[in-house]
Amino acid sequence: MGSQWLQNPANPVGYLGGGPVLAHALDVFAHAAAPRGKPRFDLDTTMVDGKIVPVKEEIVLRKPFGQLKRFVHKGIVGAPKLLIVAPMSGHYATLLRGTVERMLPNHDVYITDWADAKLVPTSEGRFDLDDYIDYLIEFLETIGPGAHMLAVCQPSVPSYAAAAVMAKKKHPCRPKTLTMMGGPIDTREAPTTVNTMAMQRPHEWFQQNVIATVPFQYAGAGRKVYPGFLQLAGFMSMNLGNHMMSHYAMFKHLVSGDGESAEATKEFYDEYRAVCDMTAEFYLQTVDVVFQTHALPKGELLHRGEKIDPGAITDIGILAVEGERDDISGIGQTKAALKISKNLPAEHKKYYLAKGVGHYGIFNGSKWRDKIAPVLEDWIRAHDK
Repeated sequence: MGSQWLQNPANPVGYLGGGPVLAHALDVFAHAAAPRGKPRFDLDTTMVDGKIVPVKEEIVLRKPFGQLKRFVHKGIVGAPKLLIVAPMSGHYATLLRGTVERMLPNHDVYITDWADAKLVPTSEGRFDLDDYIDYLIEFLETIGPGAHMLAVCQPSVPSYAAAAVMAKKKHPCRPKTLTMMGGPIDTREAPTTVNTMAMQRPHEWFQQNVIATVPFQYAGAGRKVYPGFLQLAGFMSMNLGNHMMSHYAMFKHLVSGDGESAEATKEFYDEYRAVCDMTAEFYLQTVDVVFQTHALPKGELLHRGEKIDPGAITDIGILAVEGERDDISGIGQTKAALKISKNLPAEHKKYYLAKGVGHYGIFNGSKWRDKIAPVLEDWIRAHDK
């Protein structure tokens, strides 16, 4: 309100020396503190064969803790089917808007649209890592045989697990390829600050300090969750200096009248700060098996009481993509998926290190569009037979 009052043309105070500066300072502060709901994908069109065609979102399958969304457009007939597995890590699936947008023209794109746990009634039961894997299998079954799967960051472990479970059963809907980008397959490789924090604290610490009960005003009242705002606070604190400089740059752009540059920063943080909660059981189980006991690379990860066998994967093309400057998943953590797939022939394995790319840049931005996506497209094309 103060910012708008100072920027009102009828307010003489807004024309004084300090008026515009104060107005824009308040604007930056208001933007940083504003509450945010679930963003929209807003992908209304795409380019197919040089022509702009409309895109329509469809909900293919609804589940209590997530839904399978499809982006339908004119060019999907005969195109490779691609399931993008969005992270369940405090952000909505729209964080992968740039990923979806880049893959739309040449693929029939689906995405996991996870629910905000605080909005899921307790009557729907619990949701843990076993359920996550089951959801992925059911999503692939819904899409049908011949799909490809792309896991971005956190879902690399459950996606690999789902592929192994389906491969062991020779499931006809097992993915033709599984691409994992910046995923914590083996966090013992090049540990980052995130990995170190998870290892330094006992499991009980996480139970006692980061788990909260959903208050009465939400549909999921009484559910135990890991709040999205805590996840966001953790990520922000890792690069606090960079985030502060970004906001200072936004302030300078506003003062100088460069609204376009300021708006670009605002759009990024609108998405980055839109957070959701995840169930306590899923979060605590992930901390345990992924970051503390390293169950998957040790061959000890269980699904519904049965050990997941990486050796069961024999015909799924696995592509591991890592960012040279990734401060969330260190170099080698995703590549470990190729090592543990001991029965997978060499021609079904590929590794790509994106030079000069951080964690976010693996799946968004110009280097994703121009360098990484073409590698993924070639990999899908080579195995889409």
